Amino acid sequence: ISDERLFDCAHLLLTYQNADGGWATYENNRGFGFYEWMNPSEVFGDIMIDYSYVECSSASMTALAAFKKFYPHHRSKEIDGALKRGARFIRSIQRPDGSWYGSWGVCFTYGTWFGIEALMTAGCSSDDGSVRLAVNFLLSKQNNNGGWGESYRSCVDKVYDGSEVTSIRLQPCYGRGGSGVVQTAWALLGLMAAKVHLPEEVYVHAVEQGIKYLMSMQTPAGDWEQQEGITGVFNRSCGITYTQYRNIFPLWALGRYDEWKQHATK
Repeated sequence: ISDERLFDCAHLLLTYQNADGGWATYENNRGFGFYEWMNPSEVFGDIMIDYSYVECSSASMTALAAFKKFYPHHRSKEIDGALKRGARFIRSIQRPDGSWYGSWGVCFTYGTWFGIEALMTAGCSSDDGSVRLAVNFLLSKQNNNGGWGESYRSCVDKVYDGSEVTSIRLQPCYGRGGSGVVQTAWALLGLMAAKVHLPEEVYVHAVEQGIKYLMSMQTPAGDWEQQEGITGVFNRSCGITYTQYRNIFPLWALGRYDEWKQHATK
């Protein structure tokens, strides 16, 4: 890929940053929240404008930071400013309990991973108050078996729902003890990205237990079985089963763990 093409990519990301500091999915924000009063859909929520999302913002910030690493002299001041505005946006939408609402995955486990990644990408330290609050949120949701799980009702109600049994069908939310490999991987990716300085018996132990859960669920063939429960979502109420999530994110978490444990043991 030529330098000029990558310059164009950075230009696109810079121009797509909204006035609030965040990034949406495919266009700049051109409306107001009260437009939802006129939402004609009986199925989807939050569809009237393209909002700034924690996931899109985090991904854009990560890309800009990576671009700056390889091209430190190309529009560096603009990129630094974009990252600072992005970090302010990420902080502004963090919930009092330390979580972020995820709009493209189920749900707070997913959003909180992106929130932590965004702040760390923007240069925040591991002792940053928002980062530590987010880590404490993830730690508080870990199940006794070492994993994490979350019902898609979190997306609909916008309140964390980690119950093993859903309120609609009374069916198990996830495979074992309310935990699933996908959301366990998301939580682990967030925890390991934070690199916080917490007592080893709390932070390190939580990560180690999560990794053990992922390894225990791996099949002899090397992949992971498709578990019950929805992990993908869009527009608040449309759940999607992405069948490769069960392999992509556990592999990602295990790969990051190899690097993380070297930092954690120092």
